[in-house]
Amino acid sequence: MTQFLVRRLFLILPVLLGILLVTFIITRLVPGDPCYVMLGEHATEDSCNDFKARFGLDKSIPEQFIRYVFNILQGDFGNSLKDRRPITTIIGERLPMTIELTILAMIFASIFGILLGVVSALNRNNFADTFTMLGANIGVSMPVFWLGLLLAYFFALVLKGTPFALPPSGRLSAGMSMVPLAKIWGITDATGIKAFILAMLSNSAIMNGLLTGNLDLVGDALKHLILPAIAVGTISLAIIARTTRSALLDVLGQDYIRTARAKGLPYSSLVRKHALRNALIPIVTIIGIQTGALLSGAVLTETIFSLPGVGSRMVEAILGRDYPVVQGFAVVIALIFVITNLIVDASYAYLDPRIRVK
Repeated sequence: MTQFLVRRLFLILPVLLGILLVTFIITRLVPGDPCYVMLGEHATEDSCNDFKARFGLDKSIPEQFIRYVFNILQGDFGNSLKDRRPITTIIGERLPMTIELTILAMIFASIFGILLGVVSALNRNNFADTFTMLGANIGVSMPVFWLGLLLAYFFALVLKGTPFALPPSGRLSAGMSMVPLAKIWGITDATGIKAFILAMLSNSAIMNGLLTGNLDLVGDALKHLILPAIAVGTISLAIIARTTRSALLDVLGQDYIRTARAKGLPYSSLVRKHALRNALIPIVTIIGIQTGALLSGAVLTETIFSLPGVGSRMVEAILGRDYPVVQGFAVVIALIFVITNLIVDASYAYLDPRIRVK
């Protein structure tokens, strides 16, 4: 098992390099000149030449790529062409929001998805099965922007003034704010990874509130995340429910399950301790894929609920030809996917000892 994990960790490097190379090439093949995007349509040739020289865009593509990879190995993602800020700072501002939304959405999707899938499998071809799978098909078919607007209208307007009312947009209520942890802890010389970690913790409303003892901030942040998490997690919930039903029905048809039932093992114990555990491998795989996809940014959900996450910033950088920002987020997203897949692969050995890797 240890050798397997070490091999997978070494494979992260070529994967990240490949993702970086593809992203680097694609961003430069997109029509449009970043000079005219930043300086306007009436920018002169001399001003564009100065702009390109300042950011190294006057070099050849291979030279730009080698220089960029060398900087990344030193922990430097460069600066944004648009606002001149470090890429690590921008990522530290946007990624915590997306992580919070993803975790809450996947908790919602996993719990209810597995529960509905089990209920459907144990009541095969009955009313409960038909009703559950019909709901799953509807859930996977609903556009996120439509569901998000519907939830915002119902909980913010229809239920306004009731205990069930929820905020329709924004990350925090008016008057709520996050305090920089570096200021509280008296850290003034944070650089590199240390500065990035501090930025991640400071810009995560939930972690910021927990670390500073501000439980009102934590509660307010969670309240603002409920509707976005339901909106973005509904499709994942439907997929998990359908996968759980299919996997559990397949396991319940195995010979060892029939043998256990013939020996008089209680059906509830049989399902919980034997069938469901062996059915978890495809379920965990789907959960891992959905988690990685959400961590790469939910553009529509972030736009509808006015959340400053990865997706909206990534689109803004693409439209603005902000190459360093696009490349920086691409590396982070690729790393998230690789780590997520590594965790999923490692969980297989725990769930099913038959496939343990020596």
